[in-house]
Amino acid sequence: MMGNLQTKEQYNAQVRVAVDRIWEKVVSATDEGRIGLQDLYCAILLVYNELNKRLPGPWNEPPSKKEVEAMFEQFDKDNDGKLEKEEFAAFLQGFTKKETTRITTNILLFSFLIPLLVDGTRQITERIPKVGGVVQIVPQAVFSSVVTTAIVLLGTQFRGSMH
Repeated sequence: MMGNLQTKEQYNAQVRVAVDRIWEKVVSATDEGRIGLQDLYCAILLVYNELNKRLPGPWNEPPSKKEVEAMFEQFDKDNDGKLEKEEFAAFLQGFTKKETTRITTNILLFSFLIPLLVDGTRQITERIPKVGGVVQIVPQAVFSSVVTTAIVLLGTQFRGSMH
């Protein structure tokens, strides 16, 4: 995934494919040709489920229903409580721009920064008397898993204390 640096056109084409696929799933269930807030929120949950299956790093929390509702009102241009396909496409385009930054940060963390931290931590702990010998016999995969879990837990605690 990281090797796929994309142009804006490629990104927009991928968003359009996602719009069409999600639109077909959600609208075919409603038979109205439009999508309401509840169905939109279900569609967002489907998108996050797909993202979380495919992306490295911690689980990406979907936005709250209130956040989706606020964006829904912004993109429901005719204020009829439903989004037509073009309104839905604009909603997803705006929504994905906001979320892409957060998700990209997670990818960078788990692809580059955390492995560097794990390596550095191992090198430092191997030099500590009495601890270093134990660290040297622990398999790299186990050590990496423990340090990564600790980093994720600390990050979760830190984010929780900021809210």
